[in-house]
Amino acid sequence: MANISRYDPFQIPTLEPFDEIFKGFFRPVRLEGLPDVQIKMDVKEDDKGYTVHAELPGVKKEDIHVSIDGNQVSISAEVKQEKEVKEGEKVLRSERFYGKVARNFSLASEIDENTAQAKYNDGILELYLPKKNVAARRKLTIS
Repeated sequence: MANISRYDPFQIPTLEPFDEIFKGFFRPVRLEGLPDVQIKMDVKEDDKGYTVHAELPGVKKEDIHVSIDGNQVSISAEVKQEKEVKEGEKVLRSERFYGKVARNFSLASEIDENTAQAKYNDGILELYLPKKNVAARRKLTIS
């Protein structure tokens, strides 16, 4: 039975003995099997404001920074590597992420920064972002 393979027009033909030498030279290197690191989140809206749930596993709350500018929200976090290598022990493979991640997004309405709230529990950052009260339009009567 014949093997069916998918054709990729952007794939560079392999040169068996030289494949390892040129690996990553022609195209960006990506670690196989590891997902891209990003902040996953859910955003919900009601009449009074927005509720955001962002996944930040393994991050200490002191290392999370949230900034609000009008309707722009920025979340950034830093995961630090703790050096705990025992004598005579070596790391064979480490798949945990260490470094900075950030996520910026815009909302439809401006946010009231003074009453915004943030909680962090079990790797989930919960933000409550109330909408800023926009002054109602007033029609002037001409006298």
